[in-house]
Amino acid sequence: MNYRMICRVLAWILLIYAGLMLLPLIAGLCYGEKGLNFLYTIGLSAALGGLLLIPKPRTTGLVARDGFVIVGLGWILISLLGALPFYFSGSIPSYIDALFETASGLSTTGATILTDFEGMPRGDMFWRLFTHFIGGMGVLVFLMAVLPMSGDHSMHIMRAEIPGPTVGKLVPRARATARTLYLIYIALTLLEAIFLLLGGMSFYDALLHAFATAGTGGFSTNPASIGGFHSRYIETVCAVFMLLFGVNFNLYFLLLIGRWKDALKNEELHWYFGIILGAAALLTLGNHSLYGWREGLHQSFFNVATLISTTGFGTVDFTTWPEYCKWILILLMFCGGCAGSTGGGIKLSRLLILGKAVGAEIKQMIRPRSVVRVQLDGKRVEEGTVRAAEMFFAFYMALLLLFSLLVSFDGVDLATSFTAALSCLSNIGPGMTEIIGPAGGFAFFSARTKLLLTLAMLLGRLEIYPIAVLLIPRTWKR
Repeated sequence: MNYRMICRVLAWILLIYAGLMLLPLIAGLCYGEKGLNFLYTIGLSAALGGLLLIPKPRTTGLVARDGFVIVGLGWILISLLGALPFYFSGSIPSYIDALFETASGLSTTGATILTDFEGMPRGDMFWRLFTHFIGGMGVLVFLMAVLPMSGDHSMHIMRAEIPGPTVGKLVPRARATARTLYLIYIALTLLEAIFLLLGGMSFYDALLHAFATAGTGGFSTNPASIGGFHSRYIETVCAVFMLLFGVNFNLYFLLLIGRWKDALKNEELHWYFGIILGAAALLTLGNHSLYGWREGLHQSFFNVATLISTTGFGTVDFTTWPEYCKWILILLMFCGGCAGSTGGGIKLSRLLILGKAVGAEIKQMIRPRSVVRVQLDGKRVEEGTVRAAEMFFAFYMALLLLFSLLVSFDGVDLATSFTAALSCLSNIGPGMTEIIGPAGGFAFFSARTKLLLTLAMLLGRLEIYPIAVLLIPRTWKR
């Protein structure tokens, strides 16, 4: 491994992270806050970054293993440091709670240990929701967008951080690809903020909720989440943008360069919107007796959008809905958004590949001499990609069962332990029981369980491998 280059990239991450913390510092100063908690954290991050810059790399080349190590260590470092502003200010007195909240923000999960945060300093609240924006597209993708890195070697970092079964370059240079992705990301965020301003939100609330939607995170400045604003317009705007951020960003690039046909014929996109429409219709049939047909359709559409995109905003307590509605919502949690989006979950493209692989296997059994290939968008899916999807699904299910078992040691029921693990591993936020649902939270869990769920959130955001690679002794051998 290129240890010195790994240290250098981690140094850049910490220095950029320190720079990003200037925004909540400035926000707090605008509201008359001293912001010492951010000054201390910025100084610590910058000092650590400076120390890591001291060893000069002999070569700037990176291999796949280096990329996984950089992403895994980088996300652990920014989670540990990002918790300090909450801890230093006292807005979250327990460091473990602060770490859970920060990891939830950066991983765009949205699970919270806070029950009443109306008195939280404005700078801290800005940081809390801004972590969604940082984590949504990824801090390392941002680093690649603003700093020159070593050619194709930087693709190892991008592949390790961007969710989905495959990651490729939109344009010939990886740095230009990262810049393109971030420009699209920022443009959509600002557009949503404008729409929310038109709906009567303050500039502060509109910007922060745009951050949370962009990262498909789910934190809110209102203890009642989006439902606390009592505006169908705001709920609809958030629902639409949650779905837009759950779409593969490569498709937006194709639209920008005029390749509309290529973007619109995407098979994953068709399934994405087909599932949304079908799930919303089925949920409306189940909850219309609670709200009426019009409001039932609105609430169904919003909650399908918030769960399939893995955002986690809340308007109503869906744990009171009929049982079959809850099962539909759980299936949406598993599914997640499209590959290459800011959404979590298994990803639709993986499920499509797995479904087609099962179909191909059945056809092969019926006609052993036939050659059946898995195809997506009319193109053959390589055997390596199919195997990677199968292995990821196996790892995901094994981890889900393991974390469910470990959470159950806190004495909670099966539904709570299972959906808490599912919520954190799929980066969703709310669970499917009253105590961890949209009206609940994760504060009652023990410190041990909070640390386990923090690990689950990072594993889910980075899609397992970057964290798993750190635990393998062979990784650290030359």
